[in-house]
Amino acid sequence: MRGTLSIDPDFGVFRADALDALDVFFRTHGFAILRGLYSPDDLAAMLAECVDAQTRVANGELAERHGNSILTDAAAGSRFANYVQYITLIAPATRGAVLHPTLTALMQRWIPGGHLREHSRFGVVYQDARAGVLSGYKRIGWHSDWQSGPQLDVWPSAAFTIHVDGTSPENGFLRVAPGSHRWATPAPYRNANNAPVPEGARAAGGHTQLEPPFPMPLGFEKVHGEIAVYCDAGDMLLHDAYLWHSAAIATEPHAVRRHIRGAWFSGKPDAVEDDYL
Repeated sequence: MRGTLSIDPDFGVFRADALDALDVFFRTHGFAILRGLYSPDDLAAMLAECVDAQTRVANGELAERHGNSILTDAAAGSRFANYVQYITLIAPATRGAVLHPTLTALMQRWIPGGHLREHSRFGVVYQDARAGVLSGYKRIGWHSDWQSGPQLDVWPSAAFTIHVDGTSPENGFLRVAPGSHRWATPAPYRNANNAPVPEGARAAGGHTQLEPPFPMPLGFEKVHGEIAVYCDAGDMLLHDAYLWHSAAIATEPHAVRRHIRGAWFSGKPDAVEDDYL
């Protein structure tokens, strides 16, 4: 008699009627997927706004702060923008989705008294993470979000990603180390970019004082216990700012992976034109 391998295809996936279970899973593993919050019409409205803004960034028709010269490539006389920054300030349907009462309620569970940092450079961003020749984005190595500003008084934090497209090995996906948000991950005193640690940085960040069982890789190496997180179109992926994660490169150069991402932070609300994070 052959055995049967039982795999839960909805591991970490919850709907809006199971927020308590999602909360428990998130606190245990550092991530969760919220499914069914947005309708196809909602996604279509967000995509229309974001693609229009993306085109205007590439054409130089929007204020400079909405684009980024480092993240916009020019090739064969054309320009392509992987990112649109401050997207909620110019896209009302997208802002409404980001401030959905269900998402807001979850964030208040994890970041009591927290706020959406809309006015910072990477506060809420539309990202077109395709891997084609015009793209300035390919993949990103292992990191935790808190390492982007270990000197800032905005942690703990929790991030969200609204997936316009589903994810897969074809168009790229997120790799996570479940439970790593509980480790006291050191500030990046050594990393792939040789970035200096800012003055006043905390030595480590995490929800406990438990040291990581192994150093965080500098690039894309395999991490013991890591899993792939695949999302459907319309899913919202939620993750803790202390969670170790990495974005895998697409295997199909013409595949598309578009999403809206942002985070809620502790500390004081951001000021208008705040550019430090």
